[in-house]
Amino acid sequence: MEVDYIIIGCGLAGISFCEQLRVHDKTFIVFDNKSQQSSAVAGGLYNPVVLKRFTPVWKSKEQLEIALKMYARLEAEFNVKLDYKIPVFRKFSSLEEQNNWFAASDKSTLSEYLSVQLIKNTNLCIQAPFGFGEVLETGRIDVPCLIEAYKLYLLKREMFFENDFDYNKIKVSENSVQYKNIQAKHIVFAEGFGLKMNPFFKDLPLVPTKGELLTIFAPDLAIDFVLKGSVFLIPLGDHLYTVGATYNWEDTTNNITKKGKDELLSKLKTLIACSFEVVNHVAGVRPTVKDRRPLVGQHNTYKNMFVLNGLGTRGVMIGPYVATQLFKFIENGTSLDEEINIARFE
Repeated sequence: MEVDYIIIGCGLAGISFCEQLRVHDKTFIVFDNKSQQSSAVAGGLYNPVVLKRFTPVWKSKEQLEIALKMYARLEAEFNVKLDYKIPVFRKFSSLEEQNNWFAASDKSTLSEYLSVQLIKNTNLCIQAPFGFGEVLETGRIDVPCLIEAYKLYLLKREMFFENDFDYNKIKVSENSVQYKNIQAKHIVFAEGFGLKMNPFFKDLPLVPTKGELLTIFAPDLAIDFVLKGSVFLIPLGDHLYTVGATYNWEDTTNNITKKGKDELLSKLKTLIACSFEVVNHVAGVRPTVKDRRPLVGQHNTYKNMFVLNGLGTRGVMIGPYVATQLFKFIENGTSLDEEINIARFE
C-alpha cells in the first residue's frame, strides 16, 4: 500500500490533521489503539478567555475561525451534531472580581469576548450572591461523537487500523517511510501522552496531566449555560451535566480515583445547592507542555517524520489551528510559529 501520510493517533490532534489531508486530497491511513483517551474524555468546551486570570487565550481569534469551520464541515458531511453554542457564565466570588472583570472587558483583546452586563443570579440552586459575567463566542464540541463518527468514516474506507503501532518496524529513507507493507511520504505522530513511548520524540518535554470528570443528573438545576466557579458545570441535555476537571501531575493512568471524585464533589457543593446523582466518572491523561504551547515540528534527523502533540486542555480550539500550521509547513515550506515549533527546546 502506498499513501501520502501515515498518522498515529485518532484524537483531536490526529483528526485535525487528517482533515487537512482530506480537504487537500492527500491519501492517508490512521493507526490508533485507544490507549490514550484524553480526547475521548474531554469536556469539549471552547472558550477564548482564561477565566482564572481574565486574559485572552493565545491566538484565540485565529483558532476559533479555523476550528469552527472544520466542525461545521464535519457536521454537514457526517450528518451529526457536534457544535453546541452555549454561553459561559463566570461566577464572581467578590466585588473585587466583578471590578477585575469589567477592567478586563475594556481591553481591546477581550472586549469582544467579555460582556459588560452584570448577570444577577436568580437560580435558587446556585450559590452566587455576586452574580456572573458572561463570556461570548463560546460553545461545546461533542468530542466523543466526533471521534466515533470519524473512526466510522475511516473504517468504511479501510483507512483505520485499531491496533498497537510497533515503532521498531519503521524504516526511514530519504524520500519515504516504510511501515510493514505500507509506504508513505510522511509520518505524523499525534498519539497524545503516548508520545513518551515514542523513541523518535520521547525526549520532548511533554508533561502528563491527568484529568477526571463526572457526569451528574440534576433535574432541579435547570441551567442552559456553562457555569464556571471552582469547577466547570457543562449542560449536556436531559438534566445531565459534566463536572470537571481535576489536575494530577503524578498519576499517569487512565483509572478513575476516589480522590478525584471527592475533589470534584467537594468543589461542586460550593457551587450548587440541589440534589444530584453521579451517573458517570471518567479519566484521561492530557498531553500538556510547561510553556502551555503545543509540540509541533520535524524530527532533527528524519525529515519526513513529524509530531503534532501537547494540545493540553484546549484541544478543540487549538487542534485545527496547529494542524493547519503543520500541513502548510510540510507541503508548502511555510515556517512554523516559533512558539509551537519543537525547535524551541533545542
